[in-house]
Amino acid sequence: MRRLSRQFAPYLLSLPSWAYLAVFFAIPLCSMLGLALATGNPLDGYVASDNFSEFAIGFSQYHAEFERSFLYGAISTVITLAIAYPVAYWIAFHGGRNKSTYLLLLILPFFVTFVIRVLAWEFILSDEGFVLGPLKSLGLIPQSAHILSTRWAVIGGLVYNSLAYYVMPLYVALEKIDRRVVRAAGDLFATPTVTFIRVIIPLSAPGIFAGFLLVFVTNVGDFVNADILGGTGTYMIGNVIQDSFFVNQDYPLAASLSSMLMFLLMVAIFLYARVFGTDTIQDYAA
Repeated sequence: MRRLSRQFAPYLLSLPSWAYLAVFFAIPLCSMLGLALATGNPLDGYVASDNFSEFAIGFSQYHAEFERSFLYGAISTVITLAIAYPVAYWIAFHGGRNKSTYLLLLILPFFVTFVIRVLAWEFILSDEGFVLGPLKSLGLIPQSAHILSTRWAVIGGLVYNSLAYYVMPLYVALEKIDRRVVRAAGDLFATPTVTFIRVIIPLSAPGIFAGFLLVFVTNVGDFVNADILGGTGTYMIGNVIQDSFFVNQDYPLAASLSSMLMFLLMVAIFLYARVFGTDTIQDYAA
């Protein structure tokens, strides 16, 4: 009995996490797949079937939105990395005793509701806002210049709203670097630039990859930024899914699009796990 208890103890300890995944992931995913294959309408109800046509229809009609979502997600993730890495590096290596304070100031704006933050950027980027307005008054940009309803407004919103998600894993990775290794590089006559490129960046690579995955997955599925800051030409697949669910009430189409998006993101996560390992995301995204 003791031997059996030792063998099954790890499985029993992990039972709550498996139950959580089953209730909040596996069951909803199966329900969504079942709805994607169903036939019917909202008035008469839906009947389970093996109708795979919604997948073909959804991809043929909205492949541009899929491509745009992954393009915006990739661009915004790269830009977020370019901004987040210097911030995380400065806090980790030069923050001193105030590291916790700097991190608190970084995440403080995220205590405000997500939609409110996006609406604030709509006011900032408006044609006569306090960014474009003074520039137009000084004649530095033409009066017809605008940012809203463009791809860069959407990408800018994605970057801002995902910044903290990238700084945190980067900070954890940089904070774990043994400072003796950095000093040893200097003792071996490496310049600060060479030390940064050859020592710090490779040792912080797990944080880079973990943050890239977290931000990329979040940004690809986003629809609020495109809805508020973008226009009809910047629609992402999340906007199509939202409209299909709540406006057109085409539930099988919305479920099929959600299933395809989930599948593509799971493929990305699987590739990450095969290349970089599953421990990295757990250690540096916590």
